[in-house]
Amino acid sequence: MASPRTLLCIHRQPAQLGPLQDKGFELVTATNGSEGLRLFMSRPVDAIVLEYDLGLLDGTIIADEIKQVRPEVPIVMLTDDLELPAGALKSVDAIVTKADGAHSLWATVHFVLNMMPDMPGEKTGTTQSPAHLRLTGRSGKALARRHATPEGKDDEKALPFSPSVWRAIRNGSFQF
Repeated sequence: MASPRTLLCIHRQPAQLGPLQDKGFELVTATNGSEGLRLFMSRPVDAIVLEYDLGLLDGTIIADEIKQVRPEVPIVMLTDDLELPAGALKSVDAIVTKADGAHSLWATVHFVLNMMPDMPGEKTGTTQSPAHLRLTGRSGKALARRHATPEGKDDEKALPFSPSVWRAIRNGSFQF
């Protein structure tokens, strides 16, 4: 029997993430960014569930620090809503709103652990840019992902959004 995957959950109320444990994940929890970074540096984890609003150190700062040390570790950002400052998502692999519910969070974690490394054109171990983000909606399905040609260049015809839409997402001016 395979050992359970370990998630580092950095959340002000980690008990709210119990459904992930019910789905078979081992949870290592921290209630603030400093404690989360300490745990990240002291033990191996397969992925991170990171609350955006952590108080003094917001989730963006923590995600940036984690990706500098181990860029291959997937980070799922958990937020109250999708209206975040420009650049808030540059170091995360997926975002889930709290309103999406526990099933969507589980589906997204499952996706980043099991599907992302196998996606064509993806390279693990690289710093994430907005064109690499996988955004998930209520269904847990990927809404955006990077498509690359065999030469490693983006295939703009295969991209789900035009370059101008990506720029709007990146600079925070995109409107739903």
